[in-house]
Amino acid sequence: MRPFRISVPASSANIGPGFDSMGLAVNLYLTLEVTESEKWEFTSPSLSSNDNFQDHFIFQIAAKIAERHQTTLPVCKVIETSEIPLARGLGSSASAILAGIELANQACDLHLSSEDKLQYGTEIEGHPDNIAPALFGGLIISTLTGNEINWLQAPALDVDLVIYIPNTELKTEAARQVLPDSYTREHAAAASGISNLVVASLLAGDYELAGKMMEKDMFHESYRSALIPNYDQIRKEAKFYGAYGTVISGAGPTMISFAPKGEGPAITEPLQAILPDYHVSVMKIDMQGLTVEQ
Repeated sequence: MRPFRISVPASSANIGPGFDSMGLAVNLYLTLEVTESEKWEFTSPSLSSNDNFQDHFIFQIAAKIAERHQTTLPVCKVIETSEIPLARGLGSSASAILAGIELANQACDLHLSSEDKLQYGTEIEGHPDNIAPALFGGLIISTLTGNEINWLQAPALDVDLVIYIPNTELKTEAARQVLPDSYTREHAAAASGISNLVVASLLAGDYELAGKMMEKDMFHESYRSALIPNYDQIRKEAKFYGAYGTVISGAGPTMISFAPKGEGPAITEPLQAILPDYHVSVMKIDMQGLTVEQ
């Protein structure tokens, strides 16, 4: 087996009203350096020296994919590094799932197609909104109907992203629990119209309208906002300093602003001063998605 390197970007799901159907890849990365070895070694920030490599989530995903193809993983040395914070709404689980799928694909020579990886990842994750952008890169609109996944990669967006990552975690399960079990027809129709207009305005390059409509989400943000530290302040201050709009990243607590190209630093500097316990930075949209180097 030749050594290889897997890189998977972080992702920001929902983009306001694109609930469970829209996601964007960003330039924070989970990386695996893999070489053949005489014994299994898995070096990871999430594993202590006393932990067994078989307990690692990425290994477990890889082993399941290998088993699905009636084979076993060869013995490897895996060195994991990650820039993606856990439980912050930046798709850390989706990135780990794809890393595990690709580890099995490369190590076992499975020749999986991109659609295979999308299908496997979605089955494990439950929906494709983080999996698809982490796999393909860019802004992806996707939907799962039955067992069929349909998706579209939008043209590259001419914007800066400003990301506000707090020190606190928020588990997706907790963020899901505050959502209603159902919506009235009128509510669902209005919420869908807002989501449709966000997509249309992004595709048309009307970022002013997109930002305005992002902040009018009716599917999840109003219910989750109480769980997000400084939610109202971040939206207000980001708008004051020039952002088109600011939304919760995934289930939170990270938030993300869309800003005019080149104007991200003008938002980042004052917001970092206002939010000293946050990591505030200008990010880029990753347009490549999962990559493998050999």
